Amino acid sequence: MARPKQNQKSAHPKRSAAARNNTSYKPKRDHLKSSAKTTKSASKSLAKAKRTSSKPRVKAKQRAPRTEAQYLAKPETFKDTWDRVIEAISKMLNSKVSLTQAAREARVSPRTVTKWGKSALRKNKSGKYVVKKNDNLLRVLSIPTSEGTQPIAVRGSKQASLLGEYWNAVHRYLQTGDTSRLKEFRGQKIKDANGVDVALLVDPAALNRLGSAGVLSFESLYARTT
Repeated sequence: MARPKQNQKSAHPKRSAAARNNTSYKPKRDHLKSSAKTTKSASKSLAKAKRTSSKPRVKAKQRAPRTEAQYLAKPETFKDTWDRVIEAISKMLNSKVSLTQAAREARVSPRTVTKWGKSALRKNKSGKYVVKKNDNLLRVLSIPTSEGTQPIAVRGSKQASLLGEYWNAVHRYLQTGDTSRLKEFRGQKIKDANGVDVALLVDPAALNRLGSAGVLSFESLYARTT
């Protein structure tokens, strides 16, 4: 007598009722693949971040100051270097000396002068640097006022030269009492970097008072000592 056939077990495990009713159900191995991809992607992002952080940071490029506010915001070491560069250029312009000599007298390297004062220089036919007649570099200079000397920021060699000539007239008056050169500046003004006109002090009585107080005895055109 033939035996009744037994039901063969299914090749795949039965899903639970909740799984059968859930259309978003996925086999367990699909979840493992998804987790592996996520881990691999995170590893790549971490490696990229490490490479980026290991790169040396590029320092912000220093720029030449164009206003008094920009100059005042610079570190003290930069201000000192900038003033020495301006002094060297002024020596080249007024004393007709070479770049090397002007830089030596201003205690700064010729390379630094050409770096920061390049707009005020040009090369002649022999390839040497010479100073231009006019430039637009910022200068922080010193000017006599009724209350003593005060710093003033000016733009360009023209305003700086005018202030330098005025200082020469002041020193001449204090040394000799001769007011002839001082009178030439009566009514003249210096335009500062902000475009404000500042009157030049030519009153002999005021200058005598400042001179007696020692304010103008050894005063330099430059507001900062170099």
